[in-house]
Amino acid sequence: MAALFLATPASTSLTRALQLSRGTREPPTSPLKLTLPRRWAHKTTTRTYASISMPVSSKSEDLVAAILSKVMQTDGGVSLTIDEHKRVAEVAQELQEFCVDEPVKCPLIFGEWDVVYCSVPTSPGGGYRSAFGRLFFRTKVMIQVIEAPDIVLNKVSFSALGFLDGEVSLKGKLKALDEKWIQVVFEPPELKVGALEFKYGGESEVKLEITYIDEKIRLGKGSRGSLFVFQRRKTTS
Repeated sequence: MAALFLATPASTSLTRALQLSRGTREPPTSPLKLTLPRRWAHKTTTRTYASISMPVSSKSEDLVAAILSKVMQTDGGVSLTIDEHKRVAEVAQELQEFCVDEPVKCPLIFGEWDVVYCSVPTSPGGGYRSAFGRLFFRTKVMIQVIEAPDIVLNKVSFSALGFLDGEVSLKGKLKALDEKWIQVVFEPPELKVGALEFKYGGESEVKLEITYIDEKIRLGKGSRGSLFVFQRRKTTS
């Protein structure tokens, strides 16, 4: 689920690639079967997306536009000041009021998502995104793919030293913990650099609360409070 995009490896910084940070509030631990809803309540006007009717309003659309305008072209949040991060958090807080009642059951979680922001910019990508890592690795894209019924793939593509392309990927299995929290258990990360390809480290586990989702964006909060903004990737015909 979105967001799943990305929280808690315990070994190397590499295993933090596309992680979902642990947070201040303990997420639930009992599993909940992930099922799709038969219908959605219509509270305002509706828009049909992938055969699903989603409640929308001009206010929520304005907030979505506002948060995207604040996080786009910021290198995932790296270039934002402390005050700018606070303003992003304020808009995200407002958007929570428009979230569907059981976001983990919403079919809109499936698909390809760009990770366009994290309040802790080094969280997705781990060491590659640290101040030191950015001297050698230029992040190209950070993507999360969620496939029905429960597959998650996180990918960070980068350019090393300006000429050598590489990618770190994590494949995991998703489990709903309740109506808002999900857990993903990832296999050991896989690193590709040029012609080299290998796995390293061990399994990792992340937990994320879905705080908002629609056909354009998804917001997630890690169990230590890190805020993620995911934007649905546009498909090309």
